Amino acid sequence: MTTKTRKHLLTLEELTPTDLDELIQLALDVKHDPSAYGTTLAGKKVALLFEKASTRTRMSFEVGVVELGGYPLFLSGNDLQIGRGEPITDTIRVMSRYVDALMIRTYAHETVETLAEVGSIPIINGLTDTHHPCQVLADLLTIEETFGSRQGKVLTYIGDGNNMAHSLMLGGALSGMHVRIASPDGYTVDETIYNKSVALAEATGGSVTLYTDPAIATVGADIVYTDVFASMGQESEAEERLHRFATFQVDGALMAKANETAIFLHCLPAHRGEEVAADVIDGPQSLVFDQAENRLHAQKALMITLLA
Repeated sequence: MTTKTRKHLLTLEELTPTDLDELIQLALDVKHDPSAYGTTLAGKKVALLFEKASTRTRMSFEVGVVELGGYPLFLSGNDLQIGRGEPITDTIRVMSRYVDALMIRTYAHETVETLAEVGSIPIINGLTDTHHPCQVLADLLTIEETFGSRQGKVLTYIGDGNNMAHSLMLGGALSGMHVRIASPDGYTVDETIYNKSVALAEATGGSVTLYTDPAIATVGADIVYTDVFASMGQESEAEERLHRFATFQVDGALMAKANETAIFLHCLPAHRGEEVAADVIDGPQSLVFDQAENRLHAQKALMITLLA
């Protein structure tokens, strides 16, 4: 990355537009010629700590480390002493003596901030309740591949103002995109992150705008994006959320308001019939499985940048 002293990825706001461009270009290079990077992490050990369940994050990071010539160590929070009350500060001090980097998928964003402050190895945020930067790197890679450029593209996100919305605002703003977030009243994005995104967008020629009407937000969109209405840890709210988000489903009628060349994206797992209609996610405009594959390539580029 541009700033040589930077060694973590906790949120996308830590990147400059140039940093992001370099990461996306490296991801494209890695994807097109993976053998050229097969020994980039030779001898490196990367700990993968999961306090939240995972399919794509676990598989893409494990496979990515192996394909770069490194050694991944899968760790479950329930299997470590942090599950029995050991301070996370003690855990990262020990890890820093054993491994070369830590990717963590956890709950509170303060956890990754503490790890980065106390540890002496690169920390990668695989997901927190506030940010999901690795997913959005893959999303931006998918957009770059599809349209040839991210600059000026209109991305409409429909749903909860959650970690996905936050990282899409930041990543879209850094890319010079026009990001529209459509959420019901009471479920909008964090105000501080929104303001940071607006400031970033002003410098790149993009914009970030909030909506409460998904139909208006989708008109003329190049990318339509959604996520589950109730994320992990919100199961007790699921019934209420389904009621509040009932008019926010991405269906054929909503997709018809976007550009004819628009694509549909979803970070997965998806609940067909809730946040998205089956004929949309399984239809010709959907690139969700290309998007999922790109987790591997984007994260390999990130690990090369931080570790090689």
